[in-house]
Amino acid sequence: MTFSDRRSVLRAVASAAAAGAFAAACAPARTDSATVRASGGTPTGSAHSATPPHPAHAARPPTRAPGLPVQIAHGPRDGHAVALTFHGRGDPRTATALLSEAERAGAHVTVLAIGDWLDEQPRMARRILDGGHELGNHTLHHRNICALAEADAYAEITGCAERLRKLTGSIGSWFRPSQTQYATDLVTRLARRAGYPHVLSYDVDSRDADDPGAPAVRRAVLDGARPGSVVSLHLGHPGTVAALPPILDGLRRRGLRAVTTTELVT
Repeated sequence: MTFSDRRSVLRAVASAAAAGAFAAACAPARTDSATVRASGGTPTGSAHSATPPHPAHAARPPTRAPGLPVQIAHGPRDGHAVALTFHGRGDPRTATALLSEAERAGAHVTVLAIGDWLDEQPRMARRILDGGHELGNHTLHHRNICALAEADAYAEITGCAERLRKLTGSIGSWFRPSQTQYATDLVTRLARRAGYPHVLSYDVDSRDADDPGAPAVRRAVLDGARPGSVVSLHLGHPGTVAALPPILDGLRRRGLRAVTTTELVT
């Protein structure tokens, strides 16, 4: 199948998924906390009948990266890899189409799942892991975590962690705060208390949650990405599914591989 043919198929898949897609925007909210960047329930839909290509991948525990700061925005700049990270919510058909595209290209991604999405689509946790990807925590309800009282913010973190543990045996490799690019000092402390050594930020925002169209998503990623970048993307958006193959092709042309965040920083 030519690239053009595959792109046509992708558009058809994305169009079918769009009718049931749940848009989950994660607009960054600026905070005043100092951020140090790293240097170095019943499932529905056809997604659950798909057989993942690599069965029985184990869930990873929270990643520890000695020597890196508690809040990580990118990995080493002298390598040949980037991490594509996806905020996890949306129609499972769209999510599965995206994961399948990554797998066809030999790429692995990081999905930061929202807890109430896992309640609705529990089989997606295993689908993500069985594709060779990694899974993390993006809070329970996707509230503005930096604006919450301490007890409420902690409940958002631990609520999603409990669901991940129940489904996979681990609280997830990473924690990413909701509705913000960077966590406040309080949220960082709460994440550590919940068992996450690091908070995962990003240095490239695709803006795909605004549904600007696949070409705009592709440009935003390829214009911003460089060695070590952590890119913010979203499940549940058909435009992101259509943009992924040209993104991966563009990265490959620059000598960059798409890997999990843990592989990027360890």
